[in-house]
Amino acid sequence: MTGLVIRPLVAGEESLFESMPDPLPQLRKVGYADGIAGGGYRRENTWVALQAGRVVGRAAWVLPPGSVGVPWLERFDLDAEPEVGAALLRAAHEALGGPRPYYASMPAHWRRRPEVLAVVEAPMAAARLAGLVERGERVRCSWTGTPLPASSGRYTFRPAADPLEINALVARIAEPDVLTGVEVARAVAGVDLATDPLAWLKGPAGNWRIALHAGEPVGLAGTAGDACYPLLAYLGLLDESVRGELLAEAVRVLADGGAREVIADVDAHRVMVVAELERTGFRQLRCRVAFEPAEDPGSGPAAGLGFAVAAGQQD
Repeated sequence: MTGLVIRPLVAGEESLFESMPDPLPQLRKVGYADGIAGGGYRRENTWVALQAGRVVGRAAWVLPPGSVGVPWLERFDLDAEPEVGAALLRAAHEALGGPRPYYASMPAHWRRRPEVLAVVEAPMAAARLAGLVERGERVRCSWTGTPLPASSGRYTFRPAADPLEINALVARIAEPDVLTGVEVARAVAGVDLATDPLAWLKGPAGNWRIALHAGEPVGLAGTAGDACYPLLAYLGLLDESVRGELLAEAVRVLADGGAREVIADVDAHRVMVVAELERTGFRQLRCRVAFEPAEDPGSGPAAGLGFAVAAGQQD
């Protein structure tokens, strides 16, 4: 790693970050300059690895203004061996006060796509070398107007009456099927979307739909039509057989309100939920593999690793 310089950005260096070609342009992402303008990205939380003046690695941690949590690694690209990326992460972690989560975004079905694997394997290996541990994978799905399945007539649906009714049903649902934006809710507001969704979803109770069978609640769906995208934010069941019809009902409510796209996030291991989303007309957009700090990350200071760590100025 002779000649390698690792440092944070300084004011006016946004173009340096963007000088590295985007290896996965098919993924939706906020531009770095837009992120700086909005306050989520900060130059002192953005690090680059330079070799002969060329950016061979870049990492940007994000934390929206007013958040209560710690920054998470949102952009991490590497055009070098994993050891370079690990050195970049270790240096940044030391400056950030310790290892931080990394949510590695990649196109859907990435494991079956050799051209994607060629891009993502090095940064993922670097994250492991830097002491981060893979903790799970989530799939983002999108509905964009596909005709919805017809109702069987077995279930009826109505808006939730009030927050008390929503909270009572949430307390009975052990593991919701869909939780969209769970990582952001935790980092920004310290909210567990699975157990306290109303602390994050501030809209009226009427945005929630309750599925009933013979007059008894069997499922709950929370929608958000005024977020960055119309969302199926929460879907929880007391009877799994209602899954498909409650999904369709929630999307129908959003579509009737003008939504042309609906976003839903689900854990990748929930294969039956993913399959039901696809039957409802959703398609997979991307995956995010979550890396979290290990209890003992085993990554010491960056000094002595054969490269220079330059102190950046903070604006």
